[in-house]
Amino acid sequence: QVQLVESGGGLVQAGGSLRLSCAASGRTFSSYTMAWFRQAPGKEREFVAAISWSGDSTSYADSVKGRFTISKDNRKNTMYLQMNSLKPEDTAIYYCAAHKAPSIYYCRSYYQANDMDYWGKGTLVTVSS
Repeated sequence: QVQLVESGGGLVQAGGSLRLSCAASGRTFSSYTMAWFRQAPGKEREFVAAISWSGDSTSYADSVKGRFTISKDNRKNTMYLQMNSLKPEDTAIYYCAAHKAPSIYYCRSYYQANDMDYWGKGTLVTVSS
């Protein structure tokens, strides 16, 4: 079992920045690919970014590429999402998720929500115009 807890959400003006954190506990010694998803009101949960357990491989949705950066600190069992140049359309609940991976370097270019094995409860990001 892996427990995931997100933090760092809040209200920010368009063009601003936020950094989300995801603290993992439990069976964190296993190789899990970690990811961020988001869900806006009335929309399906969508992939944002992913990172391999090693931190060497990353992938991003086209909508956030160049603005968001995913990273992790395995010493702290924590993953981050640095979000810059935020837009009102980035408003959503952001979820941290984990996928049991075949190796510590594994990271797909895209994930669907049903690919993930564990989820956090989410943190709300609101971007005002």
